[in-house]
Amino acid sequence: MTALFGVVAAILLALLALPSTAMAAEDDPYRISGNVQLDGEPLEGVALTIDGSGGAQEVETDENGQWSVQVPDRDETYSVVLDENTLPEGIAVVDDTEAPNEKEVEMGAGGRVTVNFFIGEGERNVTSFADQLVQRIVQGLSFGLMLGLAAVGLTLVYGTTSISNFAQGEMVTFGAIAGLFLVGPASLALPWWLGYPLAIVLSALLGLILDMIIWRPLRRRRVGVVQLMIVSIGLSLALRYIFQFFIGGGTLQLPYSSAPKIALFGVVQMSVIDMVSIGISIVVIGAFGVWLTRSRLGKATRAISDNPSLAAASGIDVDFVVRVVWIVSGALAGLAGILYAYYRPGIKWDMGAQLLLLMFAAVILGGLGTAMGALIGAIIVGLLVEVSSLWIPADLKYASALFVLIVILLFRPQGILGRRERIG
Repeated sequence: MTALFGVVAAILLALLALPSTAMAAEDDPYRISGNVQLDGEPLEGVALTIDGSGGAQEVETDENGQWSVQVPDRDETYSVVLDENTLPEGIAVVDDTEAPNEKEVEMGAGGRVTVNFFIGEGERNVTSFADQLVQRIVQGLSFGLMLGLAAVGLTLVYGTTSISNFAQGEMVTFGAIAGLFLVGPASLALPWWLGYPLAIVLSALLGLILDMIIWRPLRRRRVGVVQLMIVSIGLSLALRYIFQFFIGGGTLQLPYSSAPKIALFGVVQMSVIDMVSIGISIVVIGAFGVWLTRSRLGKATRAISDNPSLAAASGIDVDFVVRVVWIVSGALAGLAGILYAYYRPGIKWDMGAQLLLLMFAAVILGGLGTAMGALIGAIIVGLLVEVSSLWIPADLKYASALFVLIVILLFRPQGILGRRERIG
């Protein structure tokens, strides 16, 4: 009986210990680590870049050849890249894979994963600075065109209503989430050619609804510009945390986000989705330019931007045109969100907030209130963000665009095009 009681007690103690152990493992930060050694000897100062959920992180091996980083999400795939330029002369990563210094790893159930590289004597393929520059320029153009879609919508709203819409980033996030809901395999699973246009339509409806329930009543009450800006900041925060409530804090992927890269010329590689994204951006921006300069609504939009009172006295329905502007702005933001989800890649609840400062930088850089200026500013910002990563850490590449913005404002406050009020 005593022995039986002892066995039962031991089982109960083991069961009681399980929740605390699981909780401790759950509370511990998720971690990726590894060793870099040559013939059993540790290599110190070898640089590695770990990219994935939470952004890119750079780390160097210590005196024992070990490295370790914390990551925010467990059920994610992370890319680990070893910089062969930091290895000793004549030493390289030896592996039969196409890119031996790059590894894709998935976090295990325990929240830990180890990545080791095989180091030995070998020939090291070094990409020249010119080739890296060309690759970054191509990526910068792609990013700039995508950013231009969102920035043009932002400047349209400002030009016609004088509202600095800080919720534009959340409208970008909404487009990506709507696309995931319609096309994602865990939801409606519609074909992409149907789901993504519907997501853009939903984004346009979001712009219309926000104008009907928030902005139009505030305009009729003649609320000041500062108060409108504060309302937009509050709306941004509210939408952001609503998104987090529904999709969580992790990173979600759209279908085909892991499409293979295709060699184009030199070292430039792009996937089919990347090339389609650039093509869509160019077509949409061209169509928008034609609409703004040739259509009756586009000309009315420009007239309201110049002088709302005179436009109303001329017979233009200002409220209707402003409503159309919000619809167009929402549609452009939704399209930008889908393209950005493929560019990152991935969807996060705060992805639009990461673009917000860059959108404002593009608008102010090109000329506040000018659609063409916003597009030019966005392309410049995109190029600066990507090209600057050749000299500065990836975590600081967004700061380069903001630095240039400050310089431009010091010497030319009105922006590159120098038009404060007119759109187009």
